[in-house]
Amino acid sequence: MSNSFWLEFIGDRSVMIREGQSVLQASLEAGIPHYHACGGNGRCSTCRVLIKEGQDFLTPYTMEETLLRKSIQLPEDVRLACQTFVTGSPVKLHRIIRDDSDIILYIEDKDMENQMGEERELVPFFLDIRDFTPFMENNLAFDVIHILRRLFMLFRKSIEKNKGRIIETAGDGLYAVFGFGTNLKEAAVNGVAAGINLLEEVRLFNEHYLQQQFNHHLDVGIGLHVGKVITGNVGLGVNNNITVMGLPVNIASRLQTATKELNNSFVVSDELYQLLPDHPAVPSAHINLKGIHEKFHVHLLGNPYK
Repeated sequence: MSNSFWLEFIGDRSVMIREGQSVLQASLEAGIPHYHACGGNGRCSTCRVLIKEGQDFLTPYTMEETLLRKSIQLPEDVRLACQTFVTGSPVKLHRIIRDDSDIILYIEDKDMENQMGEERELVPFFLDIRDFTPFMENNLAFDVIHILRRLFMLFRKSIEKNKGRIIETAGDGLYAVFGFGTNLKEAAVNGVAAGINLLEEVRLFNEHYLQQQFNHHLDVGIGLHVGKVITGNVGLGVNNNITVMGLPVNIASRLQTATKELNNSFVVSDELYQLLPDHPAVPSAHINLKGIHEKFHVHLLGNPYK
């Protein structure tokens, strides 16, 4: 007599699954409307499920699932229900595609790794151009956009050279993250390297271009932190960039704002500083940050503003 196990479909119901029965077969038998466009033969991904608990109680990939995973990027905790069998309990999972709208979200774009929301530790990096309004008010619109394009080209070069990814630009600021494809310590080192390199590029831009051509000087403020964030792709068809959100992102933004108060162009959290292999001898401070009850310990890696 074969064994049976309880399988919980979060948001649906718990069902009994027999040994040798696929997750898809068990859900359909229980009356759950589980999408399976290819008929449950491992030739599409509409039956995919997100495993929340019980990875160890699932069978390894079948040949069909292995081949499909080579053609589309699926995180380890996403499985094909038609090719997955249960060997024990408890197992808890979500159906990912629940209606026709979900099909549009998850089938048009094959980059599932970016689509699926997940928690991961990253290094958020915020930058803002200081006092850009006076320059904007005293120069032609063409020149304003031209200077922004020149600056953002420098920013992007420094960030991407150090394995960072720009998440969003807005007006005269941006935020990026480090840690996709690297470990956390390397991400911290890369974030600091990008900030220091960027400050030097801005200095040279001021000296050799902006002051000569426009008789103007611009500064930037940078905030850097580290922590567990939520990443995913909202994918609304307008901007398919990955989204990164969470308290560490907010803190990095507030550290960037604190560069004004601290009169230093590059402020990093103590958590980030402790990840650096060689702790640079730089000033530190304890400041108040919105949403943080205790004084926040920071280190000043930049320069005073002129």
